[in-house]
Amino acid sequence: MADVALKQVRSANGASPGQRAALRSLKLGRIGNTSSFPDSPNLQGQIRAVSHLVEVGEPK
Repeated sequence: MADVALKQVRSANGASPGQRAALRSLKLGRIGNTSSFPDSPNLQGQIRAVSHLVEVGEPK
């Protein structure tokens, strides 16, 4: 499977509790934080929940 890199680009202020939980599970929480995970259906669902807060790309 390919890896997916995530970078938080917007604040979680005003986000729902579910969106905050998704950010925590993605090891994000502050603007500028990055993390990388193997691609999976679970990951895609979490990304969909916070797509307006993160940028998705390939790891460097």
